[in-house]
Amino acid sequence: MPDVGAEVVVVTGASSGIGAEVAGIIAARGARVVLIGRRADALAEVAASLRPHERGAHLSLTCDVTVADDVEEAIARAEDQVGTPTALVNSAGICKPALLGDISLANWRETIDVNLTGSFLMMQAVVPRILRAGGSGSIVNVGSEACYLGMPAYAAYCASKAGLLGLSKALAAELAPTIRINVLCPGPVDTPMLRAELAGTGDADAAWQGELARVPLGRVASARETAEAAVWLLWEAVYSTGSTLSLDGGTTGAFMGANK
Repeated sequence: MPDVGAEVVVVTGASSGIGAEVAGIIAARGARVVLIGRRADALAEVAASLRPHERGAHLSLTCDVTVADDVEEAIARAEDQVGTPTALVNSAGICKPALLGDISLANWRETIDVNLTGSFLMMQAVVPRILRAGGSGSIVNVGSEACYLGMPAYAAYCASKAGLLGLSKALAAELAPTIRINVLCPGPVDTPMLRAELAGTGDADAAWQGELARVPLGRVASARETAEAAVWLLWEAVYSTGSTLSLDGGTTGAFMGANK
């Protein structure tokens, strides 16, 4: 594994779920972490759990990733306090399922803004700093099986994640060979976001069983194993850019048909 002691890694959505686990793994491997999220109390709790860095504390910043000025201010502050970012994991995301006739314009825009525009704004703030510093960098955008699958009641979410895939591939071509950009596409992952989605169905237990039934491997992934895959893409998949890693238990690659 590469020496990551000099790395400064920005992680969005770091207050819970995959983002929090990514932050923990990165810190445990010796890098310095900039945790970004909207809930200061949750960020502080995650930051307190991280392995200390020899050059100083990790940094927690509240930031709305959909607001360009907030993003630029957060990354400028990170650069000033802990150094120029060398890597980025875009894990911030939301999902508010609704059928076409029930999707409000506000719901649509919020989903696109957080899942797609937020990642774009973070890359727009981080990438020029990497380039000005004269170094190389790595970015992982957390996509979804929804980059590939059409799912009823998930039109906004599918659109946002498919857009993120296209954005990532375009920027991987634009920024090679200096900055690598890859996409991690998980299936169902046991996170607060998934639990909230299932609770919203009115029968969380039945919805959970439905999730298990549609996954060929018969289980939901943990946030930890998903985060480990993100960190692998970030630092160890050094010949990969513009690529996707499907970590979905087979949902996009193995048909669950009548033989089951």
